[in-house]
Amino acid sequence: MKRILITGALGQIGSELTVKLRNIYGSDHVVATDIRKNDSEAANSGPFEIVDVTDGKAMLETAKKYNADTIIHMAALLSATAEANPVFAWNLNMGGLMNALEVARELNSQFFTPSSIGAFGPSTPKANTPQDTIHRPTTMYGVNKVAGELLSDYYYHKFGVDTRGLRFPGLISYVTPPGGGTTDYAVEIYYEAIKNKRYTSYINKGTYMDMMYMPDALDAIVDLMEADASKLKHRNSFNVTAMSFEPEQIAAEIRKHIPSFEMSYDVDPVRQGIADSWPDSIDASAAKEEWGFKAEYDLEKMTVDMLEKLSVKI
Repeated sequence: MKRILITGALGQIGSELTVKLRNIYGSDHVVATDIRKNDSEAANSGPFEIVDVTDGKAMLETAKKYNADTIIHMAALLSATAEANPVFAWNLNMGGLMNALEVARELNSQFFTPSSIGAFGPSTPKANTPQDTIHRPTTMYGVNKVAGELLSDYYYHKFGVDTRGLRFPGLISYVTPPGGGTTDYAVEIYYEAIKNKRYTSYINKGTYMDMMYMPDALDAIVDLMEADASKLKHRNSFNVTAMSFEPEQIAAEIRKHIPSFEMSYDVDPVRQGIADSWPDSIDASAAKEEWGFKAEYDLEKMTVDMLEKLSVKI
């Protein structure tokens, strides 16, 4: 990667990934794009262009303008938001992905887009979910992710585009507020613990989901994109994970630092239904074997860092 264009650069992952990549490759070598601009570090620390990913012509012109040799396509609607507006989700998620892949094909660029544990479904093995297994998701978001994995594979095999991707679990960050994901409770709980010392979870107790702290997710993207292509067998759908927990466990970890913290439940049937269709834990051995994936943060270490960082931020 030498000249990188990022779509959805002001979103949950993009806002932090943009800054990280600029620190590694230089500010002028990472072009951030999004549908609107804000006052964030990602928007103001280097080149920024307003680009609607459903406009393939505009995306191609922007990539040519900056001679992008790498396209990192992050623009997408998240799980709960997509379920509330499935037609819009399909048009944005799949139309934007197709446009981004076409840009990568036209410019012979390296390409990355994230998948998700949402690509799995109720018939997928829930414990230690294998790298290669059944994909029958029951959400529009999941359908988009499965189609995206297959489409990226197609562009690699058909056109030789160097496509790569990760199946992310729930991502937890102190930088970007929650943005409509099913696993967002694991972010909100830290904010509420500091502000109000209580939290009402929309996900029920006993519901295990895989999670990852954002620094590990960002490292995984960079490591995969820099990996030796000849060693990659799966390319567009590597399982990655750092921890698996249910709401009571994260609450217990918070109480080690805020003893008065209280948690109650008001379960959201939509997001609970999505969570129930996802794995309890997944197997990341393929990522470890093919390009050396390793997560640094577990629940205990992440909780310490989240509470420290959010205490300053809030």
